[in-house]
Amino acid sequence: MDDLIARITAKTGLDPETARKAVGIILAFLRKEGPEKEVNTLIGAMPAAEQAMADGEAASGAGGLMGSIGGMMGGGVMQLGGKLMQIGVDMGQMQPLGRELFAYGREKVGEDTLGPIVGSIPGLQQFV
Repeated sequence: MDDLIARITAKTGLDPETARKAVGIILAFLRKEGPEKEVNTLIGAMPAAEQAMADGEAASGAGGLMGSIGGMMGGGVMQLGGKLMQIGVDMGQMQPLGRELFAYGREKVGEDTLGPIVGSIPGLQQFV
């Protein structure tokens, strides 16, 4: 996971702790919204993913203004964006963050696993 965090910090300017939490939030979102088999394969291929998910979810909580706005707009990617903003990821950092995470995921598990994840979640494609 350290190499992924280093890549994300280089592309986004996020500090390593925030980047790790952001990865955890995104992975937890994928686990909730994506196809179980493929998401579990992705998470299993990322060392320390479970801990990052726990840390990210604890840091973002379920509430806050942005989480509430995301919930009102139907959840999904909007709610994910709200959680990321709660931990200090701004709109301009979300796309490069997503692109690095998904590029790393492709390297680890391949397009045959990652493609169905991206294809199953409306709005996710713009961050890949």
